[in-house]
Amino acid sequence: MSKDRADFELLRHRMVEEQLVPRGISDSLVLEAMKTVPRHLFVPEEMINMAYYDGPLSIGEGQTISQPYIVALMTQLLQLKGHEKVLEIGCGSGYQAAVIACIVEKVITIERHAVLADIASERLAWLGFDNVTVIVGDGTLGSPAEAPYDAAIITAAAPDIPPPILEQLVDKGRVVAPVGSLSSQVLQVMQRRGAKWHTENSVPVMFVPLIGEHGWDQSRSRFWG
Repeated sequence: MSKDRADFELLRHRMVEEQLVPRGISDSLVLEAMKTVPRHLFVPEEMINMAYYDGPLSIGEGQTISQPYIVALMTQLLQLKGHEKVLEIGCGSGYQAAVIACIVEKVITIERHAVLADIASERLAWLGFDNVTVIVGDGTLGSPAEAPYDAAIITAAAPDIPPPILEQLVDKGRVVAPVGSLSSQVLQVMQRRGAKWHTENSVPVMFVPLIGEHGWDQSRSRFWG
């Protein structure tokens, strides 16, 4: 059963009020972004009526669009104010990039699957997100050409936060990433403080693996694509 624009807007606002606010998402910029971005346009057509479901959805190539709460939580943990340039590792459908782009000045997002990157780039451009640049490549290397970044977000599970990502952050820059094993991770927040890093852990999570030079070897993660 199809839904019209008003139905999706209602579902989006209900998602915010029922899934996000009760779980502690309180940043007004994040809440407004989650109310604004049409999540149903970032999922496969056959799943459009599940777009505002409280869980992740498959987007092809062994990848997923994260649960709305996790998207909101990771964005909130970045503590964005509006002026930042943000690096995202793992563009996927482009949804997380779009949420962040509603808040900040510029988003550089890297995706290793060219087919997903192409679809996301076209979708973001069509929706008017002209402050997002999609790059095909090994996200664990970051994008030195656009560095430094005020913040970074990794939307795939890493054994550790890749050193190149840390090196490309400004002083007091923050990075949020799921860190741990292939079967269990925790959201980790690291902030640069001069030559030192302050680390905090948030909630347990489960993400597809980060593949690349500073991530998991693809041969160990072939099940995930």
